[in-house]
Amino acid sequence: MTRNLFVFGTLKKGFPLHEQGLSRASFLGIFQTRQCYPMLIAGPWFAPMMFNEPGIGHRVIGELYQPDDDTIASLDRLESIGMPGNLRVVLEVEPVAGGPICSALAYMKSRRLAHPVHSTYLRVYEDRRFIPFDRRGQDVPGLASNTRRQKCGGEADG
Repeated sequence: MTRNLFVFGTLKKGFPLHEQGLSRASFLGIFQTRQCYPMLIAGPWFAPMMFNEPGIGHRVIGELYQPDDDTIASLDRLESIGMPGNLRVVLEVEPVAGGPICSALAYMKSRRLAHPVHSTYLRVYEDRRFIPFDRRGQDVPGLASNTRRQKCGGEADG
């Protein structure tokens, strides 16, 4: 069975997890959530996180894909579905350029995983500080200084 998947962060084209996660899925276009959701950058790896709290934040802009069941299963592992605080939910999205509304899966996190927080709520994820899995055991230049700097200032809404 094929279903739609809305991605807003590191799974988008040109971001670190796209090739690993969605390179074989059909791209359907640029979409936005019908409702506002809180999306921000958080955690020790500077990950984009969206919370299942409709009515807070912004209408988040992302990409819509049509992955197969094997891709969804692989993404569920990548997104730690089944572990506390890691969610796969259904939401409504619509094309940014206009068009019909459709349902899509989206990967969301629990707020308790969002520590430390590195940004305010974002409409579009464009941040490049995400630390990929293969670099997490290494000393990452600038990680400590980035963390200190972001605690003070944060990032403006996109």
